[in-house]
Amino acid sequence: MIFYVMVVATILLSFELYKRFIPIKGIPCKEDVVGDQQVVIDIRDYNERNIFKKVSIHIPYAYLRRNYREIPNQPLHVIATNQVELNLGLRFLLRRGFDVRSYEILECPCREKRGILSGT
Repeated sequence: MIFYVMVVATILLSFELYKRFIPIKGIPCKEDVVGDQQVVIDIRDYNERNIFKKVSIHIPYAYLRRNYREIPNQPLHVIATNQVELNLGLRFLLRRGFDVRSYEILECPCREKRGILSGT
């Protein structure tokens, strides 16, 4: 009996770790938003929102579940603080049927000061 409980707990823990730490394939990391047809959605916390200048919609990940209907049905460019927030946000948006074309991470160690961050 204890063996089965441990197997179920391991499966549930593995699923949660997968959702948080395994990146989503096929969505490129871009610093420049190409074209005016993409909607830039910022899923960072409210206290970090004044850094980017070209953000269309700002909905933190914690509020994404109840406010995702405000996002237009257009290609999206997602901005996140770190990889965990990005993975959770992208999985949620893709599950809801949104077309996520690219993303940007604020705490990326290889980040240069250009693109949306500098306002160019």
